Amino acid sequence: MTTARRLSLLVEHDRELRACTRCPGMGKPVVTGGPVLSDVMLIGQAPGDKEPKLGRPFAWTAGKQLFKWFASIGLDEEAFRRRVYMAAVCRCFPGKNPKGGDRVPDDEEIAACRPWIEREIAILQPRLLLPVGKLAIAEVLGESPLADVVGSVKRITRDGRRIDVIALPHPSGASTWHRTEPGKTLLGEALERIARHPAWRALVAAEARAAAAPTFSMQP
Repeated sequence: MTTARRLSLLVEHDRELRACTRCPGMGKPVVTGGPVLSDVMLIGQAPGDKEPKLGRPFAWTAGKQLFKWFASIGLDEEAFRRRVYMAAVCRCFPGKNPKGGDRVPDDEEIAACRPWIEREIAILQPRLLLPVGKLAIAEVLGESPLADVVGSVKRITRDGRRIDVIALPHPSGASTWHRTEPGKTLLGEALERIARHPAWRALVAAEARAAAAPTFSMQP
């Protein structure tokens, strides 16, 4: 499949995704990161209450922490959003939990959104998947303790293609896992593995070339 064809499919996919009404119990609008053709795909959990208003994933406190992690290995927030495809287990805000925090999407909602991820993987054919948080990790690798998956490279097969998976903990301020041991060390190891991955290194190099390219302005 040519690059132009993949981009065309991704643009159409994004248009259809934004019009999704499969889950009546979820808040609207659908939150997407836009049709970014990339070898690296991030999979989050679900938007919070701020993301639908701001129109982009990881737009609030957890996002600030997440982008600090990625900035430490070569891509700041602006560059990351420009270079990496951002998906999620569910793309709509699930609402608040009466006991506090955001409601966790139920199995039916996760299943309803799963075909979107499957189609994205088929179109993008990514070399590296970055699931963020327990819900996203479970969707990609199955349920496992964070300590068993964060800090290492896992491999899955989709449509006959092998894809590397490097899991990350959720950057929520409510979570202490990534700020205490062993989570702190395992997070550092995960970021190091991402930084060394050829797909990530290619994005960082492309961003550096773009930043170094001369710019021209029209003189009056």
